[in-house]
Amino acid sequence: MTTNNSENDTTNNPTSSPKRDVKKAVLAYSGGLDTSIIIPWLKENYGCEVIAMAADVGQGAAEFDGLEEKALATGASALYVADIRDELVTDFIWPTLKAGARYESYLLGTSFARPPIAKALVDVARKEGADAIAHGCTGKGNDQVRFELTAKALAPDLAVIAPWREWDIRSREDAIDYAEAHAVPLKITRTTNYSKDRNLWHLSHEGLDLEDPANEPDYGRILEMGVAPEAAPDVASYVTLSFEQGIPVALDGERLDGVPLVERLNALGGANGIGIIDLVENRLVGMKSRGVYETPGGTILYAAHDALETLCLDKETAHFKQTVAQRYADLVYNGQWYSPLREALDAFVDATQRTVTGEVRLKLYKGNVVPVSLTSPYSLHDLDMASFGESEYDHADATGFINLFGLPMKIAAQKRRAQAEGGRIHG
Repeated sequence: MTTNNSENDTTNNPTSSPKRDVKKAVLAYSGGLDTSIIIPWLKENYGCEVIAMAADVGQGAAEFDGLEEKALATGASALYVADIRDELVTDFIWPTLKAGARYESYLLGTSFARPPIAKALVDVARKEGADAIAHGCTGKGNDQVRFELTAKALAPDLAVIAPWREWDIRSREDAIDYAEAHAVPLKITRTTNYSKDRNLWHLSHEGLDLEDPANEPDYGRILEMGVAPEAAPDVASYVTLSFEQGIPVALDGERLDGVPLVERLNALGGANGIGIIDLVENRLVGMKSRGVYETPGGTILYAAHDALETLCLDKETAHFKQTVAQRYADLVYNGQWYSPLREALDAFVDATQRTVTGEVRLKLYKGNVVPVSLTSPYSLHDLDMASFGESEYDHADATGFINLFGLPMKIAAQKRRAQAEGGRIHG
């Protein structure tokens, strides 16, 4: 956290008391357990005005029902709702998809949603003349880093308040106790409080029985975006996706903007049991964490994009891009979206995507996504050259190629043989 006065930095100097210097804070607010109790806690401990800011990232209209009333009743002066769905897709999801970035098979749904939320938080703070922003991320998670690195990049003068790193609350049970003591209404109970994060791209589930990797997930109880593969239809579905320079632009021939395209694929993928992963991942803070992710539409898009690249990218570019994809995923996962390296990698990725244009037809069946047809005006596949039938390919050319390609191995083998024979002679 960076402020105008280093003595007020609670991150670097936890014994200082900056609370009297914060007059207005903007809180990233979802109406969930943690952010709900933060409003009264901020007023009690900082004595500051609290503005709530909720971001619409596609979690569904039901999440906003009664949200303003709840925020105001708990002590907030106002609630802003920022609709950033289009920005999320255009500026964050599509670049990540084009890069082919995956973090340990996780398609980064929470990771790339945090920077635009934090950006919206900063925008409200500027509008309101606030001197601090606040979030409900725990000290164990990755999201605290994603929020705060974005704040450092976009508004280094704003103080950042992270109550989970300050208060005496140590568990969700403690948080529920605090909520009940302060008459904060809750939608969860002590036995049904899975920790969930939902946006247009995915839904994550953590906590309760999922904390132990020895427990098999009860998908009938957990899943919300679709069904388990065994419950999917016995008849396959087919879908055709059209891409222009790596960006999906049409579904079954109908041009669609990003948000409705992802929504339709979510419905189609969910119905076919697509995009469910049970993952023990390596968190940025050092521990391993188990969670279940639902990413139906995203899984279809990644499969289609990967398949089209096999047609349109040359070997050296495709192989090097795999290295870039891993580095890109690390940056996104670690909250370094607004970093010079991520911007530089985007330039490379965009160059590779100039020819990633075409159509991919996919078969969806009980959790599987199978590309069955690829076409592109930039295809590097030469049917005549690759055919087993008669072609222009001269098989005799392979002799010289193999001799030169294998020359280092041949020389090394000859040297080893000579050395072995020399050893026997002098032995």
